[in-house]
Amino acid sequence: MQRRSFLKNAAVGATVSAVAMPAFAQTQPTVNWRLASSFPKSLDVLFGAADTFSKRVASLTGGKFNIRVFAGGEIIPALQVVDAVQAGTVEMGHTAGYYYFGKDPAFCFDTALPFGLTSRQQTAWLMSGGGMALMRDFFKDYGIVNFMGGNTGTQMGGWFRKEIKTVKDLQGLKMRIAGMAGRVMGKLGVVPQQVAGADVYPALEKGTIDAAEWVGPYDDEKLGFNRVAPFYYAPGWWEPSAQLSFYVGIKEWEKLPKEYQSALEVATYEAHTGMQAEYDARNPQALARLLKAGVKLRTFSAPIMEAAFNAATQTYNEEAAKNPKFKKIYEPWKAYRQNVNQWFSVGEAPIQNFMLR
Repeated sequence: MQRRSFLKNAAVGATVSAVAMPAFAQTQPTVNWRLASSFPKSLDVLFGAADTFSKRVASLTGGKFNIRVFAGGEIIPALQVVDAVQAGTVEMGHTAGYYYFGKDPAFCFDTALPFGLTSRQQTAWLMSGGGMALMRDFFKDYGIVNFMGGNTGTQMGGWFRKEIKTVKDLQGLKMRIAGMAGRVMGKLGVVPQQVAGADVYPALEKGTIDAAEWVGPYDDEKLGFNRVAPFYYAPGWWEPSAQLSFYVGIKEWEKLPKEYQSALEVATYEAHTGMQAEYDARNPQALARLLKAGVKLRTFSAPIMEAAFNAATQTYNEEAAKNPKFKKIYEPWKAYRQNVNQWFSVGEAPIQNFMLR
């Protein structure tokens, strides 16, 4: 008797599900979008976040909302994603805000600033610390709605052809480094270069640049930087974390049914958390392989770190004094950074330092 009842209920449930999905699908339009990424497919974690996102949106909408992902350079130059979304050439993009530093340094708050926020702190600032409202207001002027799109965690300090022992060793160094970090490095004598990911290795190999920062061991190993620059530095003080973002054209966003908007937003969260997990799992093994291959791991000296911190603070104050948009975000961001670091010094640092001993 129980078996017949179970089979009957299961059949009813299956019928309801079969009817419900087509009914939903019939009431919603088919929407096809294009997403331009700034990253090559070979960087599977960076590029993969957009792929994960696209598949989840299709799944959540019964295959009615489809977003085709294009790697950097396929339909849009890797560093022109914001321009393409703003112009309506594509409906959305996946990129790093600080690539567009030249438009306004305030873009960097959406990715990373030197001596800024860790991955958890950045996510908390956006989701619960008032950061998202500030960034949405900023991006509105560009016709864009922004969503979190992944985070690499704390990055490495880059690859150098020679050892960097003092601030003087940075004088005249041509380094691939993006965003506000380039301006800070400039105060230390570095000549910053903005180079797209796929072009970093050739530039380093040919000597067009003397040093390059990218992400961390997993991606750096893939790109083969250790073959042309033996010294690997830590920490990446200019990127205590580096957030990527999904940028959607406001006009296209407003056309979407509410259910599709919800599906898109939910999918961005999955892509965001997934990227951090991927890097935390893969970086330790990659670093071990690099060290085994002969990479010379180094840390920046305390004098270099102090000089860089002072240069960063000076840079922010200078920008805030002349850029109202930057100042509007910087002031609450700075207060948040102070408060959250006070908490982390009590809640996180002691156990982390103990475990590292």
